[in-house]
Amino acid sequence: MSLGTRLFTLFHGQAVGTDPFGNTYYQERRTRPGHRRRRWVIYKGEVEASRVPPEWHAWLHYVVDEPPGKDGGRPVRPWQKEHQPNLTGTARAYLPPGHTLEAGRRALTTADYEPWTPPES
Repeated sequence: MSLGTRLFTLFHGQAVGTDPFGNTYYQERRTRPGHRRRRWVIYKGEVEASRVPPEWHAWLHYVVDEPPGKDGGRPVRPWQKEHQPNLTGTARAYLPPGHTLEAGRRALTTADYEPWTPPES
């Protein structure tokens, strides 16, 4: 977080809530004439936009007017998984079988290529 963001948050920000990742969400204390209140997030740890859960993303982008409440702001359905940040490029990224970083080995399939060799005459 830059010094400018810290100062702006200190003088103009009003904390609205936090998410399970520890990110804190803010909005301007006062509405500027002819504008909406600005909304922003201060990340805990690495600054990575995919660490913002869907309900907070909706609030940040003015899809919903009210920030998520204590219950998370949305009904949780049995088939839903917990939100995870994008792990691409990290040590915890998904690597499918056969990926070069996974030793490049995978089980053979019927679609594997077999080169044609002409019969000897």
